Amino acid sequence: MIDVVVPTYNGWELLRRCLDRLREQTETHRVIVADDASSDNTVELLGEHYPEAVVVEQSSNQGFSRTVNAGIAAGSGEVVVVLNNDVECRPTFVERIAEPLVADPSVGSVAALLLQADGTAVDNMGLEVDITLAPFPRHWGAAPENGAVRDTGGLLGPVGGAAAYRRAALEAVGGFDESIFAYGEDVDLALRLLDAGWAPAAAPDAVGIHLGSATFGRHSPKQVFHRGWSRAYVLRKYGVLRHPRALSQAILAEAGSVAWQLAVTRDASGLRGRIAGWRAGHRELPVPAGSVNRRIGFRETLTRRRSYRDG
Repeated sequence: MIDVVVPTYNGWELLRRCLDRLREQTETHRVIVADDASSDNTVELLGEHYPEAVVVEQSSNQGFSRTVNAGIAAGSGEVVVVLNNDVECRPTFVERIAEPLVADPSVGSVAALLLQADGTAVDNMGLEVDITLAPFPRHWGAAPENGAVRDTGGLLGPVGGAAAYRRAALEAVGGFDESIFAYGEDVDLALRLLDAGWAPAAAPDAVGIHLGSATFGRHSPKQVFHRGWSRAYVLRKYGVLRHPRALSQAILAEAGSVAWQLAVTRDASGLRGRIAGWRAGHRELPVPAGSVNRRIGFRETLTRRRSYRDG
């Protein structure tokens, strides 16, 4: 059995479209909707329109990691697909994203191919990180028909919003880190899976459209705070700043991000988030060998940050 866990928070129309596409899948699966204390009658509407879905309710807004973990715990499938409510899947999505896990017992996670909302460019096919563990969506902006999209070099793991995991692998590493409310939880999980010996894989034929929900609002204080929090948390959790080259690159990049946020939004949420995240990330774990894409230098890091920020 394959469990498809869909976290949601006040996004009924997006969720409805997501669940309609899941009804069209070629592979048998169980849908588990993990509702993060929505106030838009999501739970009642699910019972009315999607009675086949298992619904897991949070009593208060807990964030992505806790909500997804609750959804995973409600299932029993050997394969767990995590899918954001703002993703519309093609009919073979579940079938294709599960294939690498069935074919190779060493694979612990699988990245899908997500396209941007208009379907003409790639949103991501998983994540890659630089030496500071700053994450970037792989093949962002490329044409979907470009053969290079199938390249898996530098793949760290899937994005949390369109991923497949082996349940045994999740259980071995403890699932998503529930200290992280939002952003960066997929990077952290991918690092721990790799360190535990589980390989990542990609499924370029598992295609979804990422509509983009902007739960927190683009560049809103809440979004900026949580992004800053998770960034600093990961930096400290993995001891990134103990390495001289990573230290200088991280300081320059993070200072630049904070300065841009202060100049454009006149809000210090990003700085406050980084301070809080640094304080929380007291435990140090090793950076697994092979996790960093060494082709992403400092200049490339800055270019990508500008592109994603402005795009």
